[in-house]
Amino acid sequence: MFKAKTTTCVEWKAIASTISTLVEEATFEVNADGLSFRAMDPSHVALVDLQWSAKGFATFECDKQSKFSIRVEDFVKLMRRADAKDSIEISAKEDEVLNLVISNGYKRHYKLTLLESSAAPTPLPKLNFNVKMVMPEKTLERVLSDVSVVSDHATIEALSNSVVFQGKSDMGTALATLEKGNEDLIELEVKEENKATYSIDYLTNMVKAIGSASEVVTIEYSTKMPVRLEFKIGSGEGRIHFYLAPRIEEN
Repeated sequence: MFKAKTTTCVEWKAIASTISTLVEEATFEVNADGLSFRAMDPSHVALVDLQWSAKGFATFECDKQSKFSIRVEDFVKLMRRADAKDSIEISAKEDEVLNLVISNGYKRHYKLTLLESSAAPTPLPKLNFNVKMVMPEKTLERVLSDVSVVSDHATIEALSNSVVFQGKSDMGTALATLEKGNEDLIELEVKEENKATYSIDYLTNMVKAIGSASEVVTIEYSTKMPVRLEFKIGSGEGRIHFYLAPRIEEN
């Protein structure tokens, strides 16, 4: 049905880690244009949408549109066997297995049993965002860590020239402020001042899962609306969108 090869394992490791934060089983779709995946966590709080163009692979072959479903825990175990410089080749035919070849000096060949999936398609939320900011992935990871010392939730408030991440609890308050034009806030577009609160655990798990696969993250949100994080992968030919619902009770 298809064969896809990358020269490193970085992207696949990030994808495996990302998916594992939300679901136990994953169904990928492949066609001549590339590979995609979309799923929502059981609590319907978070959603991941992956689009990876065929141009982002060293080799990509697909003779017909198809799907394959895997147990995420098993896929993660196999990806852990790969080192940073290993190439990854994934292929599947109509024989109910996914072939995974890890190669760099010597080859490791795994066959992963595919699952029968009855999962219904996951629709994307239709959103209009009032705020867009771009920052290094490491900056977001550090900010979330700073705020998590005080609170399990982060309130994001976008002003005309700055963004404030705030956490509150009985312990006290934490504030992390990023100024427009600083290296920690590469871009900031604000149609109007907006404020919303989100779970730090969900955000942190996602950012750590992506890791070094994406150096920059784009964050878009509006007041009392879901936030969307965009991570580029595969030399910019692929991207992961992570949607997270806001906390229901705003302070």
